[in-house]
Amino acid sequence: MAQPSPAAPDGANVKSAVRTVKLLEYFAGHAGLHSLADVQEALGYPKSSLYMLLRTLVDLGWVETDLTGTRYGIGVRALLVGTSYIDGDQVVAATRPALDRLADETSETIHLARLDGTDVVYLATRASQHYLRPFTRVGRRLPAHSTALGKALLATHTDEEVERLLPERLEPLTEHSHTSRAALLDDLRAIRERGYATDREENTAGLCCFAVPVPNRRPARDAVSCSVPVARLTPGREQMIRDALLTAQERLDLATRHL
Repeated sequence: MAQPSPAAPDGANVKSAVRTVKLLEYFAGHAGLHSLADVQEALGYPKSSLYMLLRTLVDLGWVETDLTGTRYGIGVRALLVGTSYIDGDQVVAATRPALDRLADETSETIHLARLDGTDVVYLATRASQHYLRPFTRVGRRLPAHSTALGKALLATHTDEEVERLLPERLEPLTEHSHTSRAALLDDLRAIRERGYATDREENTAGLCCFAVPVPNRRPARDAVSCSVPVARLTPGREQMIRDALLTAQERLDLATRHL
């Protein structure tokens, strides 16, 4: 009678799990389909073990391929897991009425996002009532230092904590993005004083955003923003949006303080 194969060492199991997660995160951060050579160059895994890992994930539905079977991208099961995270999140559920009301009051695009390392991840969106090309940011990651949402959250940390949170290099998304740590820290100090963050074309050219943290935690984990095209942003409208966000922050506090 054949003896069962010995179990793989714990270290090997952990290494395999880490490789799988990093592979899925690579696909999540790089849209489209990629060749085996491109993935291997990006991650540095041995090509033979990378191929076997990809084929396993394809069979399980976590990775998809093109008709030739030689190019790979994120699979539908990743969407199902991501959707279940949002559907089960207590903050997303508790803030829905406040987000809906804020969208009605401003008629602009509203976002709820969460700080994750050096990025913000978008959890919910309310589309603008004005005519814009359809888009959604749910599930998307952006650098915290170049978004009003991220800066609103970073500002709830001390300067020392922010220094530890920031990446080594602040990569710009537009010509207006922060690339200097000193300038970013000055911006965060001003945000703490006035109570809200701004992003004036630092994330997307032609778009201005305002954001406030959800105050149920300190430091804050989540924030809400309102995005407005610069062409539509008069001084009076800017003041109205800031006031609406600060009022919404009070409702968000009531809705989430028990979480």
